[in-house]
Amino acid sequence: MASAGGADRSPPPRRLVFAFYLTGHGFGHATRAIEVVRHLVAAGHEVHVATAVPEFVFTAEVRSSRLRIRRVILDCGAVQADPLTVDPLATLEKYREAAVVPRESILREETEWLSSIKADLVISDVVPVVCKVAAHMGIRSVCIGNFSWDFIYSEYIMEAGYHHRSVVWQIAEDYAHCDILLRLPGYGPMPAFRNVIDVPLIVRGLRKSRSEVRKELGLEENAKVLLFNFGGQPAGWKLKQEWLPDGWICLVCGASDSQDVPPNFIKLAKDAYTPDVIAASDCMLGKIGYGAASEVLAYKLPLVFVRRDYFNEEPFLRNLLEHYQNSIEMIRSDFLAGHWKPYLLRALTLQPCYNGPTNGGEVVAQILQDTAVGKECISDKFCGARRLQDAIVSGYQLQRAPGRDVHIPDWYSLSETEIGAGPTSQNVATKETTALCFEDFEILHGDLQGLTDTMDFLKSLSELNGNNLESLEKQHTERTAASVLFDWEKEIYIARAPGRLDVMGGIADYSGSLVLQMPLREACHVAVQRNHPNKQKLWKHTQARQLENAGLAPVLQIVSFGSELSNRAPTFDMDLSDFMNGEKPISYEKAREFFCQNPSQKWAAYVAGTILVLMTELGVQFTDSMSILVSSAVPEGKGVSSSASVEVATMSAIAAAYGLNINPRDLALLCQKVENHVVGAPCGVMDQMASACGEANKLLAMVCQPAEVKELVSIPTHMRFWGLDSGIRHSVGGGDYGSVRVGTYMGRKMIKSAASDLVSESLTSEAPVQSDCYKGNGTGLLKSEAALEYLCNLPPHRFEASYAKDIPEVISGDAFLEKYGDHSDTVTVIDPKRSYSVKAPTRHPIYENFRVETFKTLLAAGNTDEQLSGLGELMYQCHNSYSACGLGSDGTDRLVDLVQEMQHRATSEGGSPSLFGAKITGGGSGGTVCVIGKNCARSSEEILEIQQRYKAATGYLPILFDGSSPGAAKFGYLKIRRRRS
Repeated sequence: MASAGGADRSPPPRRLVFAFYLTGHGFGHATRAIEVVRHLVAAGHEVHVATAVPEFVFTAEVRSSRLRIRRVILDCGAVQADPLTVDPLATLEKYREAAVVPRESILREETEWLSSIKADLVISDVVPVVCKVAAHMGIRSVCIGNFSWDFIYSEYIMEAGYHHRSVVWQIAEDYAHCDILLRLPGYGPMPAFRNVIDVPLIVRGLRKSRSEVRKELGLEENAKVLLFNFGGQPAGWKLKQEWLPDGWICLVCGASDSQDVPPNFIKLAKDAYTPDVIAASDCMLGKIGYGAASEVLAYKLPLVFVRRDYFNEEPFLRNLLEHYQNSIEMIRSDFLAGHWKPYLLRALTLQPCYNGPTNGGEVVAQILQDTAVGKECISDKFCGARRLQDAIVSGYQLQRAPGRDVHIPDWYSLSETEIGAGPTSQNVATKETTALCFEDFEILHGDLQGLTDTMDFLKSLSELNGNNLESLEKQHTERTAASVLFDWEKEIYIARAPGRLDVMGGIADYSGSLVLQMPLREACHVAVQRNHPNKQKLWKHTQARQLENAGLAPVLQIVSFGSELSNRAPTFDMDLSDFMNGEKPISYEKAREFFCQNPSQKWAAYVAGTILVLMTELGVQFTDSMSILVSSAVPEGKGVSSSASVEVATMSAIAAAYGLNINPRDLALLCQKVENHVVGAPCGVMDQMASACGEANKLLAMVCQPAEVKELVSIPTHMRFWGLDSGIRHSVGGGDYGSVRVGTYMGRKMIKSAASDLVSESLTSEAPVQSDCYKGNGTGLLKSEAALEYLCNLPPHRFEASYAKDIPEVISGDAFLEKYGDHSDTVTVIDPKRSYSVKAPTRHPIYENFRVETFKTLLAAGNTDEQLSGLGELMYQCHNSYSACGLGSDGTDRLVDLVQEMQHRATSEGGSPSLFGAKITGGGSGGTVCVIGKNCARSSEEILEIQQRYKAATGYLPILFDGSSPGAAKFGYLKIRRRRS
């Protein structure tokens, strides 16, 4: 790609007319547009800005008769459900209303307007449709941006509105008419554009010095100043004095006239010039957008940011900031709770180091002038496939943040065809299935058990088997790779493992609680084949590596179906010798580093990690090459254990292929090691146990000490459980889950320490100790509590009577480490620089174990509304306890409230409820809600009503999990081979 750090400054031969179309999404677009407009106007040109942004934003900065503002709405940006979350479906539907339905009138009206002003060039930031208008009129067009709406909306399609995919196709086609993209730093994939010039940051210049600004605001030169630049603060939210470190002052941007602020907060005037205030501050707290990112980089101001859901441009800007040591992340719960101090103090230790150019406004204006008069700025033109490759390599692989998926759907990637050519029926239509089906395979071992998803998986294998080399270029990448993965004449081993619905227990698993888990209908299938290294089919790049290494070492090749929908690399391969350090397996830490090298292939840790764990824990030696195909119907990020199902299915299939006899409990524990040590997610074992040991239509009752199955509890026929996805992505690798786990282990250490002190006191004191804790209990009880291994073994009454009052609400990491040394958890690490909530995370598992025991007992009670009400009440209590720990979310709270409304509506009308309770599940912070109700038609109707009401409120239609299926152990495995003709 071409780049521009400067341009020919020769003046144009005449005054030019620019039509500048600007999206109304965020003021960052407006501030950079102003800088470009300023230079164009200063050069004597006429600029017509067409936008939904208020006129005063421009006229306050550029006062000239050559600037004209026309109000028009041609796109909608991103519709926000709250200040930190985009509503994907509402965005797609609003875009359809704004730009798709009136498209013909837009094309006609914009053609007339461009003719009326005699435009020489159309500029777009980054309104799609105007590129089409300009091309139709024979006018050149230039886009400016660090992202494009086709890429942003593509994930929204996958999350919320697949039926809106034509929206993305249309946007991509419109962009393809653009002559040049002027690409700003911090860019994401923009594959629709043919010609790209990279330009410097566009940044507004300073008007006043740091000293002048501080003097005007009455601030001392040495005062620590925080700039709070957070538009759209949560409703009813109040800033508090104690949120700042002692002696700090906070400048608040965009505060309303009615907003009261504490004495250490100062409301800035609405027309305050942000760059000056940035340069006068010591750090900034806000959200990441282009405007904020470019200005904190330019003026070397540390940024403390709060991540936003579905702001898909954010990961790329975040990477840019992190690269220049310019930012740290504040988790949302700490932001909302006011736990700011550790982050602000840490921000002062950053050393921002961006020294790149910031004259993007001048550079862009010169390129626009040159383009308007017909000068060729670039010569390289790449085909659609090359553009897509460039976008992926330069964009998400290098710039996306770990743990956050950025989506380029498979139906967007058009292989070798030109993306700008527009969709055809062949592009988006479903391929006709071949005549081959799963009956082309002999089932040498195992039983389909009537599972339709297993039949579908075998059918997909048959379709791969029917491929030929001539048709490969028409396949998705993953299917192309999978079609040459197996030797169809040899045995293939298949395992199946379901996701799980956390009915009760949740995050109390790692504290030793009883949990109740239901295996879902949705499951993951994994196919494994082993071959001698000299007979293994290898992909071309793998063959090249083998030749380079002058040997035939055992190779692992993995294909993951559905990977392109999550913007992962669809394939992964490695030499199995990479797992060895001499005669021994490499450490788990080294393996974690290995898989983190390439974020697009980090997913392979869940699959390949099972091999390393088998090598390390069981001493298994893998001398054969191995081919693995993964196909999962368990959706990711929904809190239903998609990762556990992958791990359990993979290890089960490998165990079958290599004749390893691993009992289901041990297999689950081994899979937990994959997630804890290879992937690096601090989960308990209940997910893997449910996936491995569960049975259809039964609740797996197990005690996580470390993993003992108590029994399989049949779900009474009069009741039913459903899962409703909130649409808020959940991850056990997330900061909230990990920090709550740390707080829980801190609380356990405090209890053990307090009990130990009391034991020592009782043994050294001549007189009986009369403390509240010791009274009536004796030394034996205290000794057992001093040796407490699992918090759930402490009864609630003992916690409240003896320890609760001394457990702090919050403690800093360094204070805890100084007093207690360590929290004795092998899978989490205490950060000395941050604060942890302790009391709520400690109380939760103690009470949750009691709730689950009670829940299990109530399941065996008689079929009455009182039974269901009691079960529902326990679920509501669990949900509230999650929230107290900081693991709630707006979406899951809304779903639980809707269930309560249904229940109370039936009661107020004098009838009997059909739904009785609901709770957040798994690791919390989003994901899925479990609902309990009667097994009747009315309850199903009410579940449907909840789905529709949630969609009406949020724009997202919740995925419904309804039904159960056998766990991996009950399924066993299939051994198949192609039938010989």
